[in-house]
Amino acid sequence: MDDYFWWIVLIGFVAQLIDGALGMAYGLTSTSLLITIGLPPAQASATVHAAEIATTAVSGTAHHFARNVDWRMVRVLAIAGAVGGCVGAALLSSGIGKYLAPAVALYLSALGVLVIAKAIRKVQPPAAMRGLTPLGLIGGFLDAVGGGGWGPIVSSTLVYRGSEPHRMLGTSAAAEFFVTVAITVTFAGSFGLESFGMAALALVLGGVPAAPLAAVLVKIIPKKPLMIAVGVLIVTLGILGLYRFAGSLMA
Repeated sequence: MDDYFWWIVLIGFVAQLIDGALGMAYGLTSTSLLITIGLPPAQASATVHAAEIATTAVSGTAHHFARNVDWRMVRVLAIAGAVGGCVGAALLSSGIGKYLAPAVALYLSALGVLVIAKAIRKVQPPAAMRGLTPLGLIGGFLDAVGGGGWGPIVSSTLVYRGSEPHRMLGTSAAAEFFVTVAITVTFAGSFGLESFGMAALALVLGGVPAAPLAAVLVKIIPKKPLMIAVGVLIVTLGILGLYRFAGSLMA
């Protein structure tokens, strides 16, 4: 881990820049890059979620004071998301975790395609995601398994369905904190905090200085090209993950 510490700091910096510009993709970008440098999917997801406890706490608190949070919706989303997240984290960190590697790579690739599609045209949420409980369960599960996905799945769906985008984003951000804590605790029970503490610290060190810079860049860089670039990056890293898994089977 010491050999990769500063690379992970850089990953945290880049991921926070992307997330600050798009309002999502921190987890997806961080997890994809951590897997690329050799971390197992479970440890990569655990590391990202440990770092996200700090970022989601700040984000949720800011939205609360800005009156952007519907706490009735948060309660339902947080409980369902925590359950789904704990199940996903337990599966990923169990003995079958290594067999989920191709599924994680496929999931990341699919979400990358959705990010590209969203940049090109407005993408409606799946018809099956009508209630908050199933939305939270699916969002939490995929967030744990893929190391990210709450924003693209839950935030996007709420924004599409709601009449007040700022309130929907604030509600999703507040609920994400509780889901992130539940996922991190589940991973910690399997690995112990010491197994990903330095990597999580590196992500935080990289992400903190990037936050104010991202707020400036979002006003300068066109959103559509940036979203397409992020989508292409995630798809590429997902395909690379599948290639690495296939190579390990043939080795």
